[in-house]
Amino acid sequence: MAHMAQNQASRKKGKKVTIENFYGGSTQGKEENEEEIQKNSEHASQNGNYQQALEDLKLELIQKMETFWKEKWEKEISCLTDKTAQLEKELEASNRRADKAEKQIQSLMTRIKHLEESEMIKQQESIKQTQIINELEENRKYLTEKVMDLENRGRRENLRIIGLPEKPEVNNKLDIILEEIIKENCPHVLEQGGKIEIERIHRTPSILNPQKTTPRNVIAKFKSFQVKEKILQEAKKKSFRYKGAPIRITHDLAANTLRDHKAWNTIFRKARELGLQPRINYPAKLTIYFQGKVWAFNKIEDFQAFAKKRSELCGKFDIQAQKARET
Repeated sequence: MAHMAQNQASRKKGKKVTIENFYGGSTQGKEENEEEIQKNSEHASQNGNYQQALEDLKLELIQKMETFWKEKWEKEISCLTDKTAQLEKELEASNRRADKAEKQIQSLMTRIKHLEESEMIKQQESIKQTQIINELEENRKYLTEKVMDLENRGRRENLRIIGLPEKPEVNNKLDIILEEIIKENCPHVLEQGGKIEIERIHRTPSILNPQKTTPRNVIAKFKSFQVKEKILQEAKKKSFRYKGAPIRITHDLAANTLRDHKAWNTIFRKARELGLQPRINYPAKLTIYFQGKVWAFNKIEDFQAFAKKRSELCGKFDIQAQKARET
């Protein structure tokens, strides 16, 4: 090894390496070789130190890097662990909220189901109540019509006298005044002895309203229905008078029946203008003579539907338009 080192040193210095020098053939050569060997040893020792220092530095750097990454990863792992724990807490809280919401939804669904059942029961009860109300309404109408019919039948012997002057000398002897009216307008109706048997006769209403200028009506109840009908038929044929003043004699009907009669007034007048020979029959039925036939109507709506389908009558019985023109 020494010879090799000496040989390399000689080559570096440019000296010629001989066998004697290489193997120590001379004293000078030996001294030079020893110096070179010492220098090379020192140099090799320094190189060894450098290598060791480099190795130590590498080892230290590796240790520092390991420490650095270990601490970094520990921090990262700790941070991830904290985040995981936080997420687990949030997930747990979310699950609790979801459970609470689920319970609330179930409670609401139960309440909705109860409400639906209750609503269904109410609807069924409402249907039953509606049916009961309809039945009661039908019964009410039937009873109203029955009472009205009974009231009208109770007045079948009555006549209503309209327009008789409101004077004390008249009011005090209404029965005598009625006989005078019959003698003046239809004397052939009088019974034997020239008299009419009257059960009672009076003004209606019983109390005079000072604010009204028209005289109150007079109601006369006859003992004979046939006599009353004869007088009424004569009153339909011509206008009655009392001492030259015009008066009217009509059926004495219930208030509701009179109201139903008045509802036909506008149509009645127009039908008379058109020559349809209108009549109001009991209780409140309109009859007309049209195209060779007698037509009867219980309701105004029925007559209007009939008129709309006939070109001769269409548009001539618009009640609202006629009322507007009259107003």
